[in-house]
Amino acid sequence: MEKIMIKAEERAEHGTAAVRRLRRTGKIPASVMKMNKGGTQLIALDAHEFMMAMRGRSGKQLLVALDMNGSTMHALLREMQNDVLAGTPIHVDFSEVSLTQKVRVTVPLYLTGEATGVKLGGGVLEQVLRTVDVECLPDDIEEKFDVDVTSLGLDQTLFVKDLQLGDKFTLVTRGEYAVATVKAPEGADTPAAAAAAAAEKSPEVIKKGKEEADAKKAEAKK
Repeated sequence: MEKIMIKAEERAEHGTAAVRRLRRTGKIPASVMKMNKGGTQLIALDAHEFMMAMRGRSGKQLLVALDMNGSTMHALLREMQNDVLAGTPIHVDFSEVSLTQKVRVTVPLYLTGEATGVKLGGGVLEQVLRTVDVECLPDDIEEKFDVDVTSLGLDQTLFVKDLQLGDKFTLVTRGEYAVATVKAPEGADTPAAAAAAAAEKSPEVIKKGKEEADAKKAEAKK
């Protein structure tokens, strides 16, 4: 994953009035949760440079390198608050990380390919789970995981335990959770539907057979 470089500077002032003044100068107030020392460090980002760095980024937890006056701090972008009307960022939260220690992140799942059950069986593909939690090194964080559902047949389900993410990632989300399933269209003559229909008809067949047997016995007595 490409590392995102962002220039940042320390700030001492905080509070509503202070951040408003900061925004008027073209800056975005931000904070970094420190890893070893604990506590939170207040920083400011250039609004234009930050938005350019974020352009085209789809992940919600991204690894960034904060350039603090020539000193680099690696951090995860954990949360970004946007202006409701303008849609522009008004505050960003980071957490400092070590490139040699694994972190837990939530990664979106994107389904790819046309499921066999949809293409040949006329089924409907339904995505049940849209993100998974994984543990990995910061440099290995992915913005998304592409999940190929081509082999998924009618009435089949893909589970978290079926995901092939590679050795870099350890799944935290429980394996029995469903990711995607191909449902049969309503009214379709599937094996399950055929069995149910046969079960419903069975009493009628038995009843008809009994009536025919009773009729034969009555005819024989005449």
